[in-house]
Amino acid sequence: MIRPRPPVRRQTYALVYALIALFTVLSHGPLLYTPFYWDETGQFIPAALDLFHSGALIPHSTLPNVHPPGVMAYLALFWHIFGFSIAATRVAMLLLAAFGVLCTFLLGIELSREATGTPGFAVLVMISISPLFFAQAMLAQLDMPAMCFAILALLLFLQDRFRMSALTCVALVLMKETGLATVIVLAGWLVMEKRWKIALWYLAPAGALAVWLVILRAGTGHWLGNAEFTDYNLFYPLHPVRFGFALLRRLYYLFIGTGHFIGTAVLLWAMRRMPVFRSRPWRIAATFVAVNVLAVSALGGAVLERYLLPVLPVVYIAFAVAFRALLPVPRKRALAALLACLVVANGVNPIYSFPFENNLAFVHFVELERQVAGAIDLRPGMIATTFPMADALRHEEYGYTSLPRDVKELKGFRASDIRAMTGRRPDLMVVYDTTWDPLHLLRIGWVRAFMNRFYAFEPALSPDEVARMLSMRVVRRWEAHGMKMALLAR
Repeated sequence: MIRPRPPVRRQTYALVYALIALFTVLSHGPLLYTPFYWDETGQFIPAALDLFHSGALIPHSTLPNVHPPGVMAYLALFWHIFGFSIAATRVAMLLLAAFGVLCTFLLGIELSREATGTPGFAVLVMISISPLFFAQAMLAQLDMPAMCFAILALLLFLQDRFRMSALTCVALVLMKETGLATVIVLAGWLVMEKRWKIALWYLAPAGALAVWLVILRAGTGHWLGNAEFTDYNLFYPLHPVRFGFALLRRLYYLFIGTGHFIGTAVLLWAMRRMPVFRSRPWRIAATFVAVNVLAVSALGGAVLERYLLPVLPVVYIAFAVAFRALLPVPRKRALAALLACLVVANGVNPIYSFPFENNLAFVHFVELERQVAGAIDLRPGMIATTFPMADALRHEEYGYTSLPRDVKELKGFRASDIRAMTGRRPDLMVVYDTTWDPLHLLRIGWVRAFMNRFYAFEPALSPDEVARMLSMRVVRRWEAHGMKMALLAR
């Protein structure tokens, strides 16, 4: 028997949100002044600053691409009210993240209506301490905001509030274009159920995205902003090997990594014993997860785990509901073990390569960048390095330097990149490797051959090798948590 949904006053939602927001901001308190990281400096902060300063929807300080301006508009509005600063940016994103946690909490209640007990609190804790969410909650990027509106759209859909769900999807696709996968899932269910008129409401998100593409085409001459972005994110991932590898990596992260194997084991056991997982809401939720996972595996040249954020809450809700099938003592132990793994994974890196933004490793990388930038402030001369350090040295507003410098940006520190510089050595050079490989797996012959064949991977040279090739010397080294940077000089 389905339990009726009790009426909830708006004041209750506001109070719950306020408590979640307070916890979210306070838990990130020591990190609020962390300088901007990676794609923040490469795309989203300069695009938001262009909108903030000149009202430009299409950025001119960075290369335009298909990403809609929703997040950048949100930041520009926040800066207009509170002023531009790194801390204001972090707080703006954390307030949005808190809204996502609230939506996840409410979706957990909705999806457990046919189950025994309500796992809402367990879901709230899991998503809040998840290393991927905890890191992304403060970063000015697109995937955490996309998570907020995707989960809200799914929640409203399951509550039969279809028009509000469709309007939420408009906001979703203006946050990130891959939100269209969620639109297809929700509209598809209505079509299968022959609810044609209601399904038509979901044309609105597609229309909103189409308007953005027309604006982009008019401003850049290209439907997706630029040809390079299109090739790398639309065609490059479709190679069968790259797509298969990306899909396996998605499934690994969702169901095995960071302690998720505990929840997956319980979920597989519980699915046969709990009819709730065969209900319409859960079939819709499962379709939502499957289609989004396939979409982000087929689109996007960089296989980043943050693309999974929109489906992560549903996975945690499934784990929490499945735990209800266990007896009290095993349930508490399983939940405690999963939560412990999530907490540890915030600060302990995996033994294989991963993006630093998957946990707090990005903070250590940023701190290294800041130390190197401080040392370079005291040295004159032309500087050469690669992204993201190049952007860190060019722009004072990114939080690394008080003395912006002209920087020659290299593609990388591969042998071919360094050979191209032998005739025009810089005065200073910052050398580092962003590939995390503590077990040296990429040095194994067949692994390197595979990566080179399908991903054009070429290992970066060490600072000493670069120094020898350019007749320079290593004048200083920095190391923190297994990450290394070096400063070279003539």
